[in-house]
Amino acid sequence: MAADAADDPTASRRVPRQERAARTVLALLDAAGDAFAERGFESATMTQIAQQAGVSIGAAYQYFPNKEALAFALRKRYGDEIDARWSALIDAEGTHAQLPLAELVERLFDMMVELMADYPAYLPLLSVSLDFRRDAAARNRLRERFAALFARYDETLAADEAFRVAEVMLQIIKSLNPLYAAAKPKERKLLVAEYKGVLSAWLAARLG
Repeated sequence: MAADAADDPTASRRVPRQERAARTVLALLDAAGDAFAERGFESATMTQIAQQAGVSIGAAYQYFPNKEALAFALRKRYGDEIDARWSALIDAEGTHAQLPLAELVERLFDMMVELMADYPAYLPLLSVSLDFRRDAAARNRLRERFAALFARYDETLAADEAFRVAEVMLQIIKSLNPLYAAAKPKERKLLVAEYKGVLSAWLAARLG
């Protein structure tokens, strides 16, 4: 029989300690995102980030040994966030009438642009060399979800073909990032419009 929580004097302190740790990590990530967006990765320092997060530099180093670790964690956070937004769109597609491909593409790019606006450090961190690569299983899950979606547009599409279409589509969207980062605001809107047109036309031809 499991011991009652009252018999363990540390039990009542475990969850609060974990919650404090989680809050500290989030505060450091938020502060790092602000610092990288405002000052750039090279100019931002761990001391500044810790101060902005409201934690001691010693506590900051307990969770992140250097700026690179913070940047890596932020890149993962941004990747997970766009996956979640796109996955929610895919789930909605399963419960509502199927969107025209052009509208689907419109929403995918709009979500990407919204993410860049929500997380100003996203673009600056793209140029930081981190040897960053997302978990293969996570990447494949998103591709598989898009593949299943595309199979609903074209029932003759084989599973491996649908996966390939999803993979190419995501690479096309990803290729916007460096161009978007280097462009001025007005040019960014034009670039996104061009990408929407290219991807819509290709998907329409590919999925019939």
